[in-house]
Parts: sequence; structure tokens; C-alpha cells
Amino acid sequence: MKSAGADTYNLAAPSSSSFRDPAGRLLKIDGRIIRVVNECGVADLEAFLGSKTSRSFVGRGSLVGTGFLSPDEICDLLADADARESLGLSVDSKVAEHELISFQNYPYEWPAEMLHAAASLTLDLARSTVEEGLGLKDATPYNILFRGPDPVFVDLLSFERRKPGDPIWLPQAQFERTFLLPLVANKHFGISLDTILSARRDGLEPEDVYRLCGPVQRLLSPFLSLASLPVWLASRHDEANPAIYKSRESNDSEKARFILGSVFKRLRRMLKKLEPEDRRRSTWSDYMSANNNYTESHFKAKNDFIEGALSEFRPRKALDVGCNTGHYSAMAARHGASVVSIDSDPVVVGETWRRARAERLDMLPLVINLTRPSPATGWRNAECPSFLDRARGSFDAVMMLAVLHHMLVSERIPLPEVIDLASELTTDLLIIEFVSPEDSMFRRLTRGRDHLFAGLSPEVFEDSCRRRFEIVRSQHIEGTSRWLYLLRKR
Repeated sequence: MKSAGADTYNLAAPSSSSFRDPAGRLLKIDGRIIRVVNECGVADLEAFLGSKTSRSFVGRGSLVGTGFLSPDEICDLLADADARESLGLSVDSKVAEHELISFQNYPYEWPAEMLHAAASLTLDLARSTVEEGLGLKDATPYNILFRGPDPVFVDLLSFERRKPGDPIWLPQAQFERTFLLPLVANKHFGISLDTILSARRDGLEPEDVYRLCGPVQRLLSPFLSLASLPVWLASRHDEANPAIYKSRESNDSEKARFILGSVFKRLRRMLKKLEPEDRRRSTWSDYMSANNNYTESHFKAKNDFIEGALSEFRPRKALDVGCNTGHYSAMAARHGASVVSIDSDPVVVGETWRRARAERLDMLPLVINLTRPSPATGWRNAECPSFLDRARGSFDAVMMLAVLHHMLVSERIPLPEVIDLASELTTDLLIIEFVSPEDSMFRRLTRGRDHLFAGLSPEVFEDSCRRRFEIVRSQHIEGTSRWLYLLRKR
């Protein structure tokens, strides 16, 4: 490792997932993910990293790869004394380095399919560690990042050595609040996950779902066990009674493991009932199969143009804005790109995730409306960076296909603003589709406000693009009012 002064490194504030954790904190230094482990967390982390569970889940890609740094490596990492002091490090510090997940993502940006997959991984790890005398003490979706379509558990300080006779899984209520109850509210009441999880980091309380249920519904599964019973029983609990917080350790370790196994099986059955249905319907779920002003020959011409651009320039990282069910995201991934696929419709993003999983494509689908992207959240607005802070300059290709007219008309974003944002997101290429006001879809969106866009033409569009990009090539889709452009950033 190279030595460098403090001004060379990007000394980040403690990461969102760790600065509250007494066992340690996470830092991003010069593009590396470094975890400083406090004395109280060292033994637990060493025990977990030495376990079969750790090796197995790292091997399958479901657990972030991790290794401890040597004292010499720590000195090389922070050779500057001021930097070492500002981070609270010394040669004797225990420091681990994690493999980097290329694009941070958060639970409020996932469709239901991805929250469900993250819940399944959490239960897998919790169940597996019990057999090795370990336990998962923290069960929140913020422990997980998605690498492409696959969930990866990243908070290794969430594991601890457990007492053999302890029959209680303490994070059970947290698991239900942050995974199961949001899935219930989404599946049965149509409440979007971003509405729930962006405003409530700790998820939903049973009372929240109980109030949504009708009298009969409260007696049915899954509402009875997840909402009704906890609400009914809460009135009988005396929270001031210290006995309810005492450990219930048993002398029979086999019995304790059996009880824990039963808990995990029940939660697994509950999770299975909340699995999102395949091929759900929404306003945009049939977009690719509908006409949408494209005949088969038009669609082929569009495919050929985009395939040609991807084949020629081979972008490494791509952003697909308005990805729908992921047709062009998949095309980019097959040409070797690592793709972040965004759309405002959680149903089509869920289908994109299913496609990526089924075809083993490097695609990360997220529920993002680029005109109203995820803001920075958490303590001092610094725990979870905004989508734009994560995305700016992170892609060497951005695709904006059949989406520009929606931004111009439905969201009233001026054309120069859209082009400026595209130039911030890409370091090189922009593949964009221009739809003129004469197009029937454009007219449908304007709803009689056609005069507002009377001056919009391919020439006006090209002039706006030239402020930030060079036009490599363009193609009019014959028989339509649509043009495709391959642009390169100036």
C-alpha cells in the first residue's frame, strides 16, 4: 500500500451503518472501505470471521469479503499523524477492510422483491450462526447492500458470540418491523416501500398495520400474528417491570437451539406468505409488449442503434433511466456493463430484478424517479447520501430512452436542465431518445397544452445538447416522430 498524507485521502465521516455502533465504525478512505473495530467488538468479529458460516456465505457472494490489516498496513494507510489522530487510530488498533460494493443502495430504493430477498438472507444467516455458538444481534435491511441483483450482508459487527442456553432471538421484533410489516403494508394495502422506509428507518409498528385492518382481517394470517396479537398483548405488559428485560437463559442448550429453530421456521413461513407475486400489473408493466408508437420494424431499428453504440464503446458502468422491465439494461449488461437500472414504477423495477436474477446479469434495479430522486437522509443528512451524490460521475454511459418527453411534459423540467443533469451523471456517453410534440404519446401527455412545446424540434434539441455533448451520430426512426442520438461528453 502507498503512504500518503491526510490531504491525499478522502477522510469520510463514519458511515450510516456504523457510527451508532459501540463495537466500531466504518470509514471510506481513498475509495476503500475500512472498519475500525473497538475493543468490545474484536472477539466477536474474530469468532465470526473464523466460522464456517462466514466462509460459506463469502464463498457464495452473500457476505462481504473481509480481512484484518496488519500494523504495518495500518501505518501505511494513515502515515500522517494528524490523520491518524482525527480517525482515532493507532498502530494497535484493530482494523478490517471490506470489499467494495460499487454502488450504494438503500431499502427505501428497493422494490418489494428485493426487500423480500434481503429478509431471506437475514434469516439464512441468523439460522446458520446458531449452530456455531454465534448469533445475529441486529436484523435490519440496512445491514444489506445489493451487488447487482444479489443481496450482500455487509455489517459484520452485527454478529456476536451467544450464550448456549439463550432461547431468545432478540432482533425478532426489529425483523418484523423492518421487513415483514412493510411487506404486509405493501402487499395488502398498496403502500409503497419508499413511503414507509424513507420516513421511518425503523419500519412499522404492529399498531400501524392494525389500524389499516378491518375487524375480520385482524383475525386472519398474517395480520393476526404480526399485528393483532402484539397490539392486544401490549396492554397486558408492564414496561416498567424490570423482569421483562432479564435474560431467560436455560441450562439446556439443545432446548434453546430447538426453540430458536422454531422461531426461524415460523418467520420463514411468514416471509413465504409475503413473497411478491410474479407478473404484477401497473400502469407501465405492459409498456414493452404494447404498441407505444413502435411497429416491429421500428423496434428493430431502435434495438440496432443502441446495440451498435454499446458494441462500439463497451461502457463499463451504465445508468438506465426509465428502465421499465430492463430490456435495454439487459442489453448493456450483455455487452459487459455493470448497470444501475432506475424507474419510478416499483412493479416494473421488480420485474427487472427478476430478469437480472434469472439471466445472471449485472444489473442493480432501483425505484428512483430521476426528477425527484432520493434525498440525503439520517443524522445531519449525512447517514445516507442522496441518489445524485452517489450517481454523479459514476457512469461512463447513461441511457435515457422513451423518458425525455415524460420529464419535459409531466414534470415540467426544462430541456437544458435535463441535459445538464445527464452531463453530470455520465463521464462519457449519453444515448437518448427524442420524441417530438407531433408524436401521439407526446400529445397524450400534454392534454391540450400543446402550445407550450410548439417550438420544440430536433434542431432545438440538438442545439441544447451541443452545450454539453458532441453528437456522434443520430437516427430518425422512419415512420415515427422519434429520433435516437449517441452523444459524447465535451
